[in-house]
Amino acid sequence: MTTTANALKQALQELSPQYMDLVNESMNHAGYFEGKESHFKLTIVSAAFTDKRLVARHQLVYDLVAQELTSNGGQVHALAIHAYTPDEWQAQVRSPDSPLCAGQNKAL
Repeated sequence: MTTTANALKQALQELSPQYMDLVNESMNHAGYFEGKESHFKLTIVSAAFTDKRLVARHQLVYDLVAQELTSNGGQVHALAIHAYTPDEWQAQVRSPDSPLCAGQNKAL
C-alpha cells in the first residue's frame, strides 16, 4: 500500500468501518506517472452513517481526510466516495464504477 493510501485508511479508522476498500485509480486519468496518488475510489461501510444523508456522510469522510486533499496541500485531487450503512451494504451487489475524468480516462 502507498503512503497516501495508508494515510487515508488510517484517518478513516475513526469511523470503525465494517468494510473499507480504497482503490488508487490515478492510472486511469490524464497526467498519470508511475507512483502517482491523485485519484481514489473509496467504498466504506460504517454504522456511523446511520440516519445521515449522503451529503453528511461525505462531509464526515472529507473532514477526516482533509489533510490529504489538494485544497489543503495534500496529494489527492479526487476522491469518489461510496458510503453505506451496514444494512445498505447488504443490499449492494458491488461498488459503483467511477466516473470518467473530464473525458480523459486512459482506460478507454
